[in-house]
Amino acid sequence: MAHLLMIESWVGAMSSLLPRAVNESGHRFTFLTRDLHHYLRSAPSHPHPLLAADNVLTAETNDVPALLDHVGRLHRALRFDGVISSCDYYLPTVARVAAHLGLPGPDPLAVERACRKDLTRTALHAAGVPGPRFALADDWSSLAEAAAELGYPLVAKPVDLCAGMHVRKVADEGELREAFTALEAFPVNARNQPRVRTVLLEELLVGPEVSVETVTVDGVTHVVGVTDKSVAGEPWFVESGHMFPADLPTAGAEAVAVAAIGALGLDRGVAHTEVKLTADGPRLVEVNPRPAGNRITELVRRVTGVDLPAAHAQLAAGEQPDLRPADTGVRSAAISFLLPPRSGLVSAVRGAEDLATTPDVVEWDVRRPGHRAGDPTSNNSYLGHVVVTDPTGLGARARAEELVAGLSVDYAEVPA
Repeated sequence: MAHLLMIESWVGAMSSLLPRAVNESGHRFTFLTRDLHHYLRSAPSHPHPLLAADNVLTAETNDVPALLDHVGRLHRALRFDGVISSCDYYLPTVARVAAHLGLPGPDPLAVERACRKDLTRTALHAAGVPGPRFALADDWSSLAEAAAELGYPLVAKPVDLCAGMHVRKVADEGELREAFTALEAFPVNARNQPRVRTVLLEELLVGPEVSVETVTVDGVTHVVGVTDKSVAGEPWFVESGHMFPADLPTAGAEAVAVAAIGALGLDRGVAHTEVKLTADGPRLVEVNPRPAGNRITELVRRVTGVDLPAAHAQLAAGEQPDLRPADTGVRSAAISFLLPPRSGLVSAVRGAEDLATTPDVVEWDVRRPGHRAGDPTSNNSYLGHVVVTDPTGLGARARAEELVAGLSVDYAEVPA
């Protein structure tokens, strides 16, 4: 039985899926966080799965040099066999801690390259991995000049945020100025880490988007499968649903993902790599050096039996995960998300009561009355989801979308 040190986590699906995977792999974990209330707030009515850790400890996880010293002392007392996280903001930290302790893990510099979109773009361009034309800028005048040279429409991105936050299509200089101003007003991320001011501009890629789910062991990358995705909310890029396996020709996407992982130097770990299937061929969007979010790993598990959070935990423990697919009796699995029509105080989500008795629904959830919805501008906006499986073919996506379309949101009246 391995003892893993889990440094921070997302508070969404992976905050329950990863602890479950660690335990089902026969291991245990200690959870280390700078702010325990961040997790308690996300599950106020029941104990958070992260609190099932053998030890729940607090330390300043944003100060990496001090953290390395602190974890070294913890290691002498508690003896860790690996270090792990699901949260993008701490993946480079985890890699550095693992290297510091002499434990299994990917190259820390490779993880940092993957987690910073500017470093990813630069490295992959140098390696010849196909992607969009792009430019980087640190101030408004440089950004406007770069945009004029690239030509609108473009996609403006922060280089160090997640869940599609502040990623938007810009059609002209006015919209670009709005995007730049919004980013300038957002100097720290959700974990109180200072943000990098660099803005990434990319040509707008047109075509369906897929994600390639992979596991890399000792520099060899294994493709587990490809997920397709639907996107809503222009000018934003909100992921409104996913289906596994993708109902698209994806061999080219797989090759691009494997090439990107190799070019970044990611020699060990699970990755979720996003690729656009354009008329000119597949183009790399980004590489995420951790299991996919949005319950995509559950779609993969229901179809193939391969448990990617478990593989993530096993790699951290120095083990070789079993990636052989099994016949689960499911041919496709899909998730569709309920997006808020607008911001406001939710009083009810109508139609959800029928989901509990709908035969092909294997999982569902909606926000409770009193939830304050924001505008649907990122993957943090969801008001609920429905997961459907299809035992006969690739019909799961259409069914999930049909069920979510049957839900409606009521808002509370706000006194004037």
